[in-house]
Amino acid sequence: MQIVILAAGQGKRMRSSLPKVLQPLGDRPLIRHVLATAEALLADAGSAARPVLVYGHGGEQLQATLTGVDCHWAHQASQRGTGDAVAAALAHIQPAGRVLVLCGDVPLLRVETLRTLLASPPDALAILTAILDDPSGYGRILRDAHGAVHAIVEQRDASPAQQAVREINTGTLLIPAAHLAGWLGRLDADNAQGELYLTDIVAMAVADGVPVVGVPAAGEAEIMGINDRAQLAQCEREYQRRQAERLLLDGVALRDPARVDVRGEVTAGRDVEIDVNVILEGRVTLGDGVRIGAHCILRDAVIEAGVRIEPFSLIDSARVGPNAVVGPYARLRPGTELAADVHVGNFVEVKNSRLAAGAKANHLAYLGDADVGARVNVGAGTITCNYDGANKHRTVIGDDAFIGSNSSLVAPVTIGAGATIGAGSVISREAPPGGLTLTRAPQKTIPGWQRPLKNKGK
Repeated sequence: MQIVILAAGQGKRMRSSLPKVLQPLGDRPLIRHVLATAEALLADAGSAARPVLVYGHGGEQLQATLTGVDCHWAHQASQRGTGDAVAAALAHIQPAGRVLVLCGDVPLLRVETLRTLLASPPDALAILTAILDDPSGYGRILRDAHGAVHAIVEQRDASPAQQAVREINTGTLLIPAAHLAGWLGRLDADNAQGELYLTDIVAMAVADGVPVVGVPAAGEAEIMGINDRAQLAQCEREYQRRQAERLLLDGVALRDPARVDVRGEVTAGRDVEIDVNVILEGRVTLGDGVRIGAHCILRDAVIEAGVRIEPFSLIDSARVGPNAVVGPYARLRPGTELAADVHVGNFVEVKNSRLAAGAKANHLAYLGDADVGARVNVGAGTITCNYDGANKHRTVIGDDAFIGSNSSLVAPVTIGAGATIGAGSVISREAPPGGLTLTRAPQKTIPGWQRPLKNKGK
């Protein structure tokens, strides 16, 4: 089996500088979804063939986005229809076996549906069809009195009676490779759009005595093509419905499956609970018993067992250890590692820092480029001054230290184990273990002092 993916369209109705097949679905370009399907089918078939990707508009962007993808590239210099697009791929197609043609803007086709198509007779031309309540815009499947497919007619070329047909061509065809070049060579552009229609090979196959079969798709949603942003949004909702269904089947408790977005790959343990309006991006791993509150965003995160993430928290490229508590309104930035039983509370930001077991920063703090020891308590308003305008520097806080509220730790600096930093201190030199270190100015009161009064005449 060989696979050709048509990805040359501009997508003018998107009104975007981005080629249509690079528009995002679940935070991945549409073409990535189609390529993943193609790769799964080729692996099923044990085929070493590489998919052929036909490109045209925005080819440089497409190739830059798909750097490292193992495929053949075929350039369609002028977009003269689907027949012309497949003809551009002929140099990479062997005249044996079958050729599966996929559309780069139809990202939701299930591998299982295509397996059904591939189960059709090996000498037949097979068409993936669907019956729609509103078939507008699609080519119609024409059958004879015995129900056999004998042609496909595009809507602009269809008679009123043909336009009333509800069975449509989805754009996915399985073609005997031995006939493909000959049929493509016989195509002409004598139609309403002045294009070379790939679908015209159906009538040629019938005339040549090649069996033609129509294989129905499992549902309307999976054959949805994307031409504008309204269709893209509709497709996104279907994609997210599938992601939520998968999580539910994996045992994840979703408070409202319609209000969780998965934009990557999620692995979840047992008894995971996710509240509403949670977004999961990149690679996210959730251990047993994790609870995620409403309105949280997790991106490329590892969340270990028993963690509780309170509402409105953002975790980005971070690791959270067992039974930790994060939030509400906390932000963990890249490079953050929280050990077991750590508490990072409301309006605390942590970046490129390691907090050892039992450490706590419960509110209003910034810890950047820091190593925080076990059982350390970081008071409200504390910040690590890690950036001198040119370079980043680390702060090291030993086990069991207590950092008083509203303190500034000017890195590079070390706070010894068991040290106490008095509230309101600015610490720029080492604070020794076990002692109290503070830089508080003496408090004084000026008797009889009065505030300045406003001049009422101005």
